[in-house]
Amino acid sequence: MITSNLLSRRQFVLLAATAAVSGPSLVRGAEHKDGYLNGRLYKTLKIGMVRSGKTLEEKFAIAKEAGFDGIELNCPGINVAEVRAAIKATGLPVDGSVNAGHWNVRHTDPDPAVRAKALASLQEALRQTHAVGGNSVLLVVGRGSDGPEEEIWKRSVENISKAVPLAAELGIHILVENVWNQFCYDHEGDHTQTADKFVKYIDEFDSPWVGMQFDIGNHWKYGSMGDWIRQLNKRIVKLDLKGFSREMSKFTKIGAGDLDWADVRKALAEIKYSGWAAAEVAGGDLERLKEISSNMDRVFGLKTQS
Repeated sequence: MITSNLLSRRQFVLLAATAAVSGPSLVRGAEHKDGYLNGRLYKTLKIGMVRSGKTLEEKFAIAKEAGFDGIELNCPGINVAEVRAAIKATGLPVDGSVNAGHWNVRHTDPDPAVRAKALASLQEALRQTHAVGGNSVLLVVGRGSDGPEEEIWKRSVENISKAVPLAAELGIHILVENVWNQFCYDHEGDHTQTADKFVKYIDEFDSPWVGMQFDIGNHWKYGSMGDWIRQLNKRIVKLDLKGFSREMSKFTKIGAGDLDWADVRKALAEIKYSGWAAAEVAGGDLERLKEISSNMDRVFGLKTQS
């Protein structure tokens, strides 16, 4: 049986694509208990969180020293040669990217010309991510303020679907992130909401190359993150995370606030999750990044990194 702790980082990235097609886990029959994620969860972070280091290579080295297994870039817009050189020098892989400009140039926009630009941006992000060895592009599909839900749902599915053949050709996942964009949830609603609409939205693409980079902290205000994980199940290809306090109604450091991390760990074990988890919080220098890495170890029940 192949277990992820026997894989190099690069092998894991490549194998993760296959795992996402057949199911969320590289390991079968694992026990559903704390400690399940040891050897099955790889820590990554957004490049913008690394606030020290003058060169890209220095930033990669700092992220690695802080305890991260990979890093996510913003695409399009990278210098592919520079990124490859940083990977080679540090041994830190790029696991994926975030589609640059997706909040402003949206797949839900009523203007066809804007949607065409959004598609072109996504397609180039797929190409650049592939060129540096990543296997996913995170995407915010649009904004609920672009029109009635039925209309923006149809617009975005039709537009993003045009990029799916390229995603399949390159082996890069298009991963929708659940964000506060007034889409697939009730922005004025309470904490009893479910992931039903997200499930339906992802399933409408009917493709193994479209899934979710599920942000554990983003929607704690609106529902049970453990239950949402159980609902989304194999649709979750990667994770984003931050803390959130319902009492104060604000985002927090990872592990602060009142998010039910014990149930999150239980849910991830139940769906046999194996893959990447990306920190998306305020970054800083090496010491701050070490703190973030340690917080991730704690909330996921990982063994402390030496």
